[in-house]
Amino acid sequence: MPRTWTLRWAGTLVALLALVIAGAACADEPEDDRTAADFAGEELVLLTHDSFAISEETIAAFEAQYGVTVKVVPIGDAVEALNRAILNKGNPEGDLLYGVDNVFYARALEEEIFVEYRSPQLANVDASLIFDDSGRLTPIDFGYVLLNYDKASLAEAGLEPPRSLRELTEPQWRGRVAIQDPNTSSPGLQFMLVTVAHFGEDGDYTWLDFWRDMRANDVIVSAGWSDAYYTQFSRYGGNALLVNSYSTSPPAEVMFSEEPLDDAPTGSVLAPRSSYFQIEGVGILRGTDKQPLAEAFIDFMLGEQFQADIPLNMFVYPARSGVAIPEEFERYSEIPDEPAQIDPDAVAAHFERWLDEWTDTVVR
Repeated sequence: MPRTWTLRWAGTLVALLALVIAGAACADEPEDDRTAADFAGEELVLLTHDSFAISEETIAAFEAQYGVTVKVVPIGDAVEALNRAILNKGNPEGDLLYGVDNVFYARALEEEIFVEYRSPQLANVDASLIFDDSGRLTPIDFGYVLLNYDKASLAEAGLEPPRSLRELTEPQWRGRVAIQDPNTSSPGLQFMLVTVAHFGEDGDYTWLDFWRDMRANDVIVSAGWSDAYYTQFSRYGGNALLVNSYSTSPPAEVMFSEEPLDDAPTGSVLAPRSSYFQIEGVGILRGTDKQPLAEAFIDFMLGEQFQADIPLNMFVYPARSGVAIPEEFERYSEIPDEPAQIDPDAVAAHFERWLDEWTDTVVR
């Protein structure tokens, strides 16, 4: 998922975010009796999706602590990375896989590609973020995929942000909504799943009815996030007043603006059940011969240095409670009260069919 700046997914969720922002008190740091002598000279391979980003200084701190080398290997978007790990199960290409989320994890558990590890650092993570009770996936960060709107262009058109997903099929939004192809884009895939959860497969108006209407309403479909945001979005000269993006896109607009801004030029659509709440996790791949070192790295990923490095590198929220986040996140990132509820088991069972049906309906 190429990006110029890397971005990244119910009332209890809002309360959780408040704890993170407020700097809730953390449990004491667990003691670590591992030493460099245990691992000196070893290489740890972390497989990730393409949007993983953390500073070289943070990785170097772990390497120095244990006298090891960490090799980060991006292998496509999150679904592609998971598929690769499944194809190589028992004989993995690396030691850990980062980026399996709270929806697609059911498939990973079914395929038994991870071994169990319960980090003592989970004492510093709110229980609502621990999505895998089996202990094979450890939560690292969370965020929201949703529609962003261009404030100035919306005002010029005399429009308000949509109050429901169904409204996107109405004439005022014809040719003004840009999304990504779920076959080639993680946020596009997540938005597709939102529509499955929102409209369902049965009843008078199904998720495929919605997509038929979106196609008839000239929805703009891009291969990836960068084209949708930087080419199709009206903020950057395109025709789309709405674009599928992230709750942290508005603060990123402020932080990366060439000119100082008093307010974010974009906002987030907060319509009920129109967003995807994503928790990303990391797991130790079955078959690795570096399990003790991989466990140490998971502990490190949940430690204060790594977690504090997440917001400005990946533009998502750290899983660890009490970690400071940028002021701009607090001021300009709006959090949806009611994300879509997606059944991970249903995704594991029907994902390929849904993807084929979306493709047949929208782009063929």
